[in-house]
Amino acid sequence: MKFNVLVVDDEKNIREGLGRALELDGHNVLLAADGEEALSYVNDEDVDLVIADLKMPRLSGEELLRSVAGSHPTVPVIILTGHGTIETAVRAMRDGAYDFLTKPVNLDRLSLLVKRALQTRELVLQHRALQDELSKQRQFRNIIGKSSAMRRIFEVVQQVAPTKASVLITGESGVGKELIADAIHNLSQRGEKPFIKVHCAALSESLLESELFGHEKGAFTGAIARKRGRFELSHTGSIFLDEIGEINQAVQIKILRVLQDKKFERVGGEETIEVDVRIISATNKDLREEIARGSFREDLYYRLNVVNIHIPPLRERKEDIPLLIAAFLKEFSQENGKQIEGVDPKARSALYNYSWPGNVRELRNCIESAVVMSKGNIITIDELPPTVGVDTDDNYIKIDLGSSLADAEREIIRNTLSLNKGNKSKTAEMLGIGRKTLHRKIAEYKLEE
Repeated sequence: MKFNVLVVDDEKNIREGLGRALELDGHNVLLAADGEEALSYVNDEDVDLVIADLKMPRLSGEELLRSVAGSHPTVPVIILTGHGTIETAVRAMRDGAYDFLTKPVNLDRLSLLVKRALQTRELVLQHRALQDELSKQRQFRNIIGKSSAMRRIFEVVQQVAPTKASVLITGESGVGKELIADAIHNLSQRGEKPFIKVHCAALSESLLESELFGHEKGAFTGAIARKRGRFELSHTGSIFLDEIGEINQAVQIKILRVLQDKKFERVGGEETIEVDVRIISATNKDLREEIARGSFREDLYYRLNVVNIHIPPLRERKEDIPLLIAAFLKEFSQENGKQIEGVDPKARSALYNYSWPGNVRELRNCIESAVVMSKGNIITIDELPPTVGVDTDDNYIKIDLGSSLADAEREIIRNTLSLNKGNKSKTAEMLGIGRKTLHRKIAEYKLEE
């Protein structure tokens, strides 16, 4: 990606000399003789970085900094100053300047500082693009994903939601089964009706039947009054039975009757209650294996599994990770009163390469921890939980000491391309560079094959 760098200095020789140096580094350069001219560039062009002299006529560097910070807060500003105005430069840093350089300018130092500032700018632009992508997915509320697997799930949800069909959602713990159930109910004709959720594994066998179907006064010790069950409360709406693979045979029979006849009796009662309720269930177990072991009824399985939605684990849809990170950064930044603008390349690579055994739930907790521990506006690898950044045997390459930078870069790009099976979008994401930059490097190092 080629960036637009604006150089502002009232001394022509300095202005043009810095411009030539930056052009040699591969940047597009804009030149302005004073702060007012610079502001017109900032407002009319896509400026990625401002390098401005502190002392200028008409509009000083300090005033320009305040204007840019107010109207374009994500554009970094580097201040140029003479040795006699260091205190003013430090004050400018407090006002939001990215950094400052003293005159005469050390071009190597300038090149390094510009590179760092533009890396920060690129992270911000990537983060903004991800936020734009997130805004397109509002109809599915909190479900986030752009992988082919998630797009297929969205299509199935939209197709099945308006029907009355029972849905069984399968997948590992933490993949977001409850969010899919929410979407099915919200997009259905029952969306404004009750939606009752029951975590079957959290209730003992003795309590589960009473919770689902209610009980009459005196039905058992402690039943001091009649209680309506979750099926009764969800009449005309939907009920979500999470971890349905944990329920016992007696409760399975009663649920089967609800599915077949839409009828049941409260525990200890004789009155037959009729309900109109849609059943959405979920499990992290293989119910076919449970049927083979005799712990789950086959007839109930087929009644529940009219439509099956399987959510793959996060390790099988890693292209969803950047969007999820962006969503969680936004959520926890707001909760904690911080302004996190992105994740640095090393941390992003660690997040991408980790296997996420706890799936989306673990990623969410990881980002919350990183936001809480963050010291700046960019998440670094030091702020991630230790387990996430641990190297594995599959995740490193060996580069001999003494290798040239070009050789090292070629090996890193070649091996990352290989890891991603030639997928350039994933490779650019992992390396923290733009796709155009990656294509140029591939051509430069003759890696196309």
